[in-house]
Amino acid sequence: MKDVLLLVGAGQIGMAIARRIGFDKKIIIGDKNLENAKKIADIMYNAGFDVNYLEVDLADRISIKNYIQEAQKYGQIGMFINAAGVSPSQASIETILKVDLYGTAVLLEEVGKVIKPYGTGITISSQSGHRMEALGSEIDEQLATTDCEDLLYLPVLQAENIKDNLHAYQLAKRCNVKRVMAEAVKWGKKKARINSISPGIIVTPLAIDEFNGKRGAFYKNMFAKAPVGRPGTADEVANVAELLMSENTGADFLVDGGATAAYFYGDLNK
Repeated sequence: MKDVLLLVGAGQIGMAIARRIGFDKKIIIGDKNLENAKKIADIMYNAGFDVNYLEVDLADRISIKNYIQEAQKYGQIGMFINAAGVSPSQASIETILKVDLYGTAVLLEEVGKVIKPYGTGITISSQSGHRMEALGSEIDEQLATTDCEDLLYLPVLQAENIKDNLHAYQLAKRCNVKRVMAEAVKWGKKKARINSISPGIIVTPLAIDEFNGKRGAFYKNMFAKAPVGRPGTADEVANVAELLMSENTGADFLVDGGATAAYFYGDLNK
C-alpha cells in the first residue's frame, strides 16, 4: 500500500500541485462533479500517476468523512491538497458560506484526525481574504476556533452583515487562512504540517467565468495594473505549494503578482 494523497477539487490548480508531489502516491481525487473528477483523473493517469476519483460534497460532513474513509482503504493519508470551492459569480451567498467556509473548516478538521505523522497539507485560499478590512482579533479568533457546526451562526456571517456575494467570498477566504493557522497547532502535535496559499487571479475555467461575469472588468483591470501586468498560472501556484509542503506550517503566502500591493498602495487605489 502507498501513502495516499487527497486532492479535493478537480481543477487546474489542484492538478498542477498534485503533479509536482504525487508521483509516488496513490492520488484520490474528490469532487462534487464526478465528470470533472474523471477528466482530471484521466489526464493524470495518462501522465503516469496512480489515480482514483470519488464524489465528495464539501457542504456535507458525512460526504467528507465517507470520502476520507474510502481513501484510507488504499493506505495512510500522507498528503492533502484542498483546491475546491465556488466563486462569487458561480454561487449564492449561502452556497459560498456553506462550501468555501464551512466545508473547508470541516475538511481541515476531518483530515487532521487521520493525517499520518509528518504528513503535510495545503489549502488554496484567495487574495480576496486579504482585500477586506481588518475584522479585529475577536472575530478572527471566532473564525479560527469556533466549532465547525456553529460557524455559520456567527454574527459576522449573518445575512444582514454581508454586503454581496464577493463579500461572502472574502469572509470565507479570511476564515480559511485563520482555520489553517488554528489547525496547524493541532496537526503539529503529530508532526504534521498544514499551510495555505492565497492566489491572485489565476487563469482557470473558474477564473474565466469571473472574467466573463459582472465583475469581469474589475478583474481585468486588477491584473493589468498589478506589478507583473498579467494573471498567474496554476503552475506558478504549484511552485509555491511544492515548497510549502516540505518544512513549513501555519503560514499563508499571498501569490498575486503584487495585485494586493497595488490595491492598497498603487494604481488600483484610485
